[in-house]
Amino acid sequence: MIVKRLSIENFRNIEKMNIEPCDKVNVIYGENAQGKTNTLESIWLCTGCKSFRGTKDKELIRFGEEKAKIELDFFGFDRNQQMKVEIDEKRKVQLNGIQLPSANKSLGEFLAVVFSPTHLSLIKQGPSERRRFLDTAIGQLRPNYASLLTKYNRAVTQRNAILKDVYHHPELLDTLDIWEDSLAAYGERILNYRLSYLEKLKNEVKDIYSGLSCGKEEIGLRYIQDEEKGALCEKKDELLEVLKASRKTDMLTGTTSFGPHRDDIEITINGISARRFGSQGQQRSCALALKLGEASMIKKVSTQQPVALLDDVMSELDISRQDYILNHIKDWQVFITCCDPNTILHLKEGKTFQIENGKLKVEN
Repeated sequence: MIVKRLSIENFRNIEKMNIEPCDKVNVIYGENAQGKTNTLESIWLCTGCKSFRGTKDKELIRFGEEKAKIELDFFGFDRNQQMKVEIDEKRKVQLNGIQLPSANKSLGEFLAVVFSPTHLSLIKQGPSERRRFLDTAIGQLRPNYASLLTKYNRAVTQRNAILKDVYHHPELLDTLDIWEDSLAAYGERILNYRLSYLEKLKNEVKDIYSGLSCGKEEIGLRYIQDEEKGALCEKKDELLEVLKASRKTDMLTGTTSFGPHRDDIEITINGISARRFGSQGQQRSCALALKLGEASMIKKVSTQQPVALLDDVMSELDISRQDYILNHIKDWQVFITCCDPNTILHLKEGKTFQIENGKLKVEN
């Protein structure tokens, strides 16, 4: 995927802007609150996904205007294409002149991955953030995975409801067998997806992190379950056995204490927990390596290299890590935002854009 031209109108603080990026690294710099992240966000919306900042569509329109427009000319799937996004009450999308029935119908047409400071929660926060990362990444590649998760979560909800009521309605105990059988069956399939994806992701992430740290540090990824019993419980019969064994304890809490909904990914640097002992720079590098590894996985499955959108990625990274991002990510189109104009002095090959008050001030 290569962005050839980006046109923005009445989007956030941007009245009008036209950018023609290069095929490699594009650095967007300027002071805070000038429109750098808004520019990346406009590109991201062309993937068909919602804002990575959790903003409602109506809030994306420039104050005092009725609608916003984004046009993206890009090369993908061996041809030149155009995406047009119009935002008023909701998003409307045209692809190559054809109006799509809904914005999410454009999913998979233009591919990108985004890193923003919020993704540091992958390292700093609890297991739910890492499960969400894994499930979202798999969902992009396997459309049926989201449906599988929905069915599994519904079964967890039903089991929990029975656990809470069983003391007052002992007759419900017999129905636990049905829901536990469903949980184990769905759980086995989810684990198969997750473990397979993580095993392949490991290699991509290790190479990227090694580059970021100049080979001085090694990242590790390990899938862990809430109750580890030596080897992972990944088969239906194994999951079912643990569910039945935990019934008495689960009845006291009214929750299902074991299963894919409680699992985690352990992230280490040289064998030590990145969450507990990693520096700010190391944690940022881990999150970045995971997101770039996700991009590599998309390319392997779709044969298309997604565009990398890296928001405020340079903060708290030393010079060598900044140099890797600017000069050693090969064969990708990358958009990077930063505040420090000195950062661009390290860029050996690429294009820079200075943004001030929602306008393109300097292009080099």
